[in-house]
Amino acid sequence: MGKVLDHLVYRTRIHGRENVPAGGPVIFAANHLSYLDGPVMVGAAPRPMHVLVKREMFTGFLGTLLHYSGQIPVDRSGDRAALSDARALLDEGRCVGILPEGSRGAGDAAEVSSGVAWLALISGAPVVPVAVLGTRISGEHRDTIPRPGRVFHVAFGTPQTYRRLPSASGRVSMDTAAEAIRRQLSGHVRHSVAFTGQRLPADNTRDDNRLAAYPEGTDDE
Repeated sequence: MGKVLDHLVYRTRIHGRENVPAGGPVIFAANHLSYLDGPVMVGAAPRPMHVLVKREMFTGFLGTLLHYSGQIPVDRSGDRAALSDARALLDEGRCVGILPEGSRGAGDAAEVSSGVAWLALISGAPVVPVAVLGTRISGEHRDTIPRPGRVFHVAFGTPQTYRRLPSASGRVSMDTAAEAIRRQLSGHVRHSVAFTGQRLPADNTRDDNRLAAYPEGTDDE
């Protein structure tokens, strides 16, 4: 589906594929503008990935497609099981995609959930920031599906690995990693806007639902 969207329905320009590690576990962390961000990222990536997708999408034909393509349903009010499933896939050397802003908005990574930090710390997998641009532009509602033929940009940034801080609690390490990942993604988005010329939407409307910060009990892990 992602490749069809990228190359048949829309005109997606892909940047930085060489930044993605050729083997081993990888966490792809992308900004979030539109319903299309996840599949567009998957279609542009040089490796297959399992994306955390809100549970409400797993209905009808689309739900069947998501299920059999290995995507991970997540309850955004709090879902330790989904993050644990993602961790298990990373432990197998696979790739996991996450939209850590948790909702569709300005796409500037002003905020991210701590779920991505938990995955990075517990798995040791490098985080590759992904800027998805053009899937929503200024003046469009967050539910808007762009007309066919629009140019999208997907830019893969430099991977970064995060470790737990020595002599710090799990919560402090997670909060520190979450802020570092936020800065990594935000900086990459700004850089991608500059070199592609594709601006973010002028508004910052967001969904009311957000991915829970992190599973309870992570202090001991």
